[in-house]
Amino acid sequence: MHHGTPVPGRIPLAVVVVGSAGLVTHWSTGARRLFGYGRDEAVGAPAADLMPIGGALSHDSDDGHRGTGLGVRLGRPSADGAAGYPSAGRARSGAPGRGPVDVLWWAYPLAGPGEERLLVLAADAAQCGPLEEAPQDQLFPGFAPHTALPDGDALAGRLPDILPSMGPALSGRIVSQVLELGYPVLEISHRQRIPVTPDWGTPKYTERAARRARTATAPPRQRTSPDAPADPADAPDLEYAAVRERLEFLNEVSGGIGTSLDLARTIREVTSAAVPRFTDFAGTHLRAAVLAGEGFPDGPPDVTTVWHRVWVEHNDEPGRWDDTVPVGEAIAFPEHTPFFQCMVTGEPVLIPRIGEELANRISGQFEKRDLRPLINGRSMLVVPLKARNVVLGFMVLMRRDGRTPFDDMDRTTGAELAARAGLVLDNARMYTYQENVADTLQDSMLPQLAPRMAGCDTATRYLPGTRLGRVGGDWFDSIKLPGSRTALVVGDVMGHGLNSAAMMGQLRTAVQTMAALDLPPEQLLRNLDDLAQRLGEHYLATCLYAVYDPIRSELRIANAGHIPPVLVRAADGRSVLLDLPTGAPIGVGGVAFEAATVPVAPGDRLVLCTDGLVEVRGQDIGAGLAALCESAAHPAASMDDACDTIIRALNTGDGRKDDVALLMARLNGIPAEHTAAWQLERTPAEVGRARRLVRDQLAEWGLGSAAATAEVLVSEIVTNAVRHTQSRRLGLRLVRTDVLLCEVTDEDHALPALMGSGPGDESGRGLRVVSGLAREWGASHTGRGKTVWFEQSLVSAARPGSNTR
Repeated sequence: MHHGTPVPGRIPLAVVVVGSAGLVTHWSTGARRLFGYGRDEAVGAPAADLMPIGGALSHDSDDGHRGTGLGVRLGRPSADGAAGYPSAGRARSGAPGRGPVDVLWWAYPLAGPGEERLLVLAADAAQCGPLEEAPQDQLFPGFAPHTALPDGDALAGRLPDILPSMGPALSGRIVSQVLELGYPVLEISHRQRIPVTPDWGTPKYTERAARRARTATAPPRQRTSPDAPADPADAPDLEYAAVRERLEFLNEVSGGIGTSLDLARTIREVTSAAVPRFTDFAGTHLRAAVLAGEGFPDGPPDVTTVWHRVWVEHNDEPGRWDDTVPVGEAIAFPEHTPFFQCMVTGEPVLIPRIGEELANRISGQFEKRDLRPLINGRSMLVVPLKARNVVLGFMVLMRRDGRTPFDDMDRTTGAELAARAGLVLDNARMYTYQENVADTLQDSMLPQLAPRMAGCDTATRYLPGTRLGRVGGDWFDSIKLPGSRTALVVGDVMGHGLNSAAMMGQLRTAVQTMAALDLPPEQLLRNLDDLAQRLGEHYLATCLYAVYDPIRSELRIANAGHIPPVLVRAADGRSVLLDLPTGAPIGVGGVAFEAATVPVAPGDRLVLCTDGLVEVRGQDIGAGLAALCESAAHPAASMDDACDTIIRALNTGDGRKDDVALLMARLNGIPAEHTAAWQLERTPAEVGRARRLVRDQLAEWGLGSAAATAEVLVSEIVTNAVRHTQSRRLGLRLVRTDVLLCEVTDEDHALPALMGSGPGDESGRGLRVVSGLAREWGASHTGRGKTVWFEQSLVSAARPGSNTR
């Protein structure tokens, strides 16, 4: 290697300490790799048996290598008790299992009361490049307190004493390397070095390193004595130390930020990483749009741009900054300030020292706050947080008076820190934005269920997942069906994220549409499976569809690969997991679905949920289902309390990653005395009979005030059936709940339609009258024909003719 040419790379360093008896007392990982012996084999063994340089170190050498003679035998101090002279050399090692290795070594006699008498540092010469032209007396290793030597800190502090025969320049250089660089180096000439890093990893940053950082740009040290010549290598040493220190700082910061995609946590990591190593105060500000997860900001910032102070870190006394620069404050920064300059130009702004005049000028730009006590006399650096050349935020960094002010090198370091932080923040911002979009989409599609339906009460819970991309495809629904029946639905789209949420919305809409057609549960799942296959091959979901008939007191349930529901019996409080035909998930295709009929009693509770509630990683799902049954059976004062009991029992947070949907329905039933049914002939005379039957039944129920409106509505529907169907017989049924339900059934499958009518038209007005007077009305297919129904609000029934929709 030509003299003065730098050698790149990081070279593992072997560190060995030999005691007064010639036995190894310390054997580093680097020594194991270089010489082939493990720590257990080496410690306590003769050094001469382990290292190829052992023979040279144990006696004066005449092998021709310069500096191999130690001048002292291992374990045999010289007659005057001096430790002897340091030496260096090259040797060839026959390391077990790896063949011959050319080794560079340095040996330092140790003086002091301990038994350690020799420090040996060695490196693989092949990793140092061609060193033939480098004089041996210009190859010097350095070492630091973290090299895991016995009493390492004391060893570093005693260097001038334990290397007594070194000249002041060489000793001073080694001390400089230890104090300024903080890691071992191999010096090639006085100005070029190879970093030599022990195999146990990058040294941890300590208070000693913090002191080194604060003095890295200090003037060169004074000479060790008035007679000692000035060392021309001091200035390059210090400059190199400062650069190296900053590189280590940036590498450590990069490894410590971005540990998650949580925006708030990332901001805290970025801000805290700079204090106290680089600065005494750090405050991070983000544009309001970024913090709100509203997508990438539009255009450059200006005086109207609102910024949020999202985190502040400092090493001043607690609370000093809280009142003047509180975390969470939204603020627009004035134009004539260094903060505005940074955000508009996108470049760092450096103020080496804020004097009294400048402090007054900056503080004067802000109303109702005095910044002067906080910034006067300090050094300030404002760095932008950018992504894709757009300023997302900025960091204000300040050093207190008495610490080395920020300089151009600090400006570069701060800009690099901000650049790395900006990329991490942008990743977190994009994740937050996408998550907000998915949340909004999912929230818009999750139903807001009415707590009361005809004959049943419902309560629900939804919990987002804890994994990344937590938005999923779980959903629940309750759908009003003709005949006071209710459809109860729970489903789970496989996967997470926007696609799953969008698919959930499509399937939920399809279920609602098909439920309105009053399809049997098994047929509805069959149609849903066909739809999923038409939408795409990756559409897979599980679904449970149950229809509750409160008059017949029964459930009709079909299952498409979903976990079974739990039924809690009101009679004894026992809970059972319903045994249903499972079926394949929606989207598999080519499979049949079956429905089961389950008799229920008033007060029974049906619990439907998705597998995120009962499935925990590392546990059998059977244990989760058993826990669901047990928690569902606990008595509760209300449906909401019952849901909370289940969530508390199963959602422990230990291992649950998936989202959770829970739907509970209390099956109250409708008493037989609250229903009435009649058969009618398809003749015009039956219209009047239908009116009388309704009037008399409402009087018996004490609802005579509702009779006038009900008679008009029944008359229109029965007349429509008599005129426009070929059915031989008609059915009329009244059901009393919190509203009055009236149903007219016939054997014709053609559904009536609401049509417009002109002044001269003789027909077409009947359903318009029904639409105007009824709270709700509709028509649906049945197995033998159709049902036309209307609901009348009993609260407003005293005002005949009023529109109660």
